[in-house]
Amino acid sequence: MLPTSLPPLSKSGHATHCKRCLSGLPSSQVDIDPAKLALSFYCLGSLDVSGELEKKTRGWEREQWKEWIWSQQTSGHYGTGFRASSYMTAKHSTEEHSVHDSPQIIMTYTALLSLAILRDNFSRLDRKGLLKFLRSCQNTDGSFSSEPLGGDSDLRTTFCAFAISTMLDDWSGMDVASALQFICSCRTYEGGYGQSPFGEALGGTTYCALAALRLATKQLDPLDRQKTVRWLVQNQASNGGFSGRTNKDADACYCFWCGASLHVLDAGDLVDKAEMASFVAFCQFKFGGIAKIPGEHPDPYHTYLSLAAVALLPPDSSEGTPWALCPLDPLLNATYQTSSWARAHIPAPKVDDDDALGDAGI
Repeated sequence: MLPTSLPPLSKSGHATHCKRCLSGLPSSQVDIDPAKLALSFYCLGSLDVSGELEKKTRGWEREQWKEWIWSQQTSGHYGTGFRASSYMTAKHSTEEHSVHDSPQIIMTYTALLSLAILRDNFSRLDRKGLLKFLRSCQNTDGSFSSEPLGGDSDLRTTFCAFAISTMLDDWSGMDVASALQFICSCRTYEGGYGQSPFGEALGGTTYCALAALRLATKQLDPLDRQKTVRWLVQNQASNGGFSGRTNKDADACYCFWCGASLHVLDAGDLVDKAEMASFVAFCQFKFGGIAKIPGEHPDPYHTYLSLAAVALLPPDSSEGTPWALCPLDPLLNATYQTSSWARAHIPAPKVDDDDALGDAGI
């Protein structure tokens, strides 16, 4: 039975909030407008994981969103990827490629998943250009920059490179051994992972490290795993939420970052799922959306990650209740249906031996 004190999860209200944000942002959130592509993923992801995408949107809207996402695919000297939005591009620019129009690795990851949510066939994806883009973003220490030859360089961008390579089913765009060494160099004495070497352990970057390792079919040794599990479990606060750093207040997004990390380590049963769901319930806004903490304004980022956490670690006996959500793939951070679509349609089409011989004139 669900705890009697657990309020219902307002799936419809949260879906409505996210669909509204796809059309326009409230004044409290206009600062994230330059990251529209990531924002679109959180909105579409919320609709997807709640099972509300088909109910809340129409076919022509989904087609319109596809076209907008594809309009962000940009190519240049360093390859092809997706930019955050067209806000930095001159409307009547005559340049074929602009330094202000380069692709960004996090936006490329979110674009691919957003198109998978919308069930695109990826016929317009420049796969060779995307591999070239990944190569141009990798640094000598194995990490990845957010953009070619510059930008942020940490575990977030490195995870995105692993996820993109997984979706492409092609690892030729990166030096995997060097990237794995960088991930290991970010490990801290607490058992978590910092954003970069010698950084403080953070819940989000710990997820990025563990998910990237698992995507590359690597495992922590038993002692390291034990220390990481202990640190993550200690981050669940008395109110049921998770903190992202030691001795910090709980924040709804870390229910996913820490909860998913434990799930990746096959330790999800150590999460107090009922208390986590209770924390998420009290972060709900009465008009839809989920905030970082109770009483704050909601936003698509915390809405999606809260729903993703509940989908991955649902309270007991949630089946048939509003708390039942679509099963989530913890490694790509998307529903299993969406991650399966991505894995099936993003890789380059396989060429049959007979077709290959025919193309060669044999």
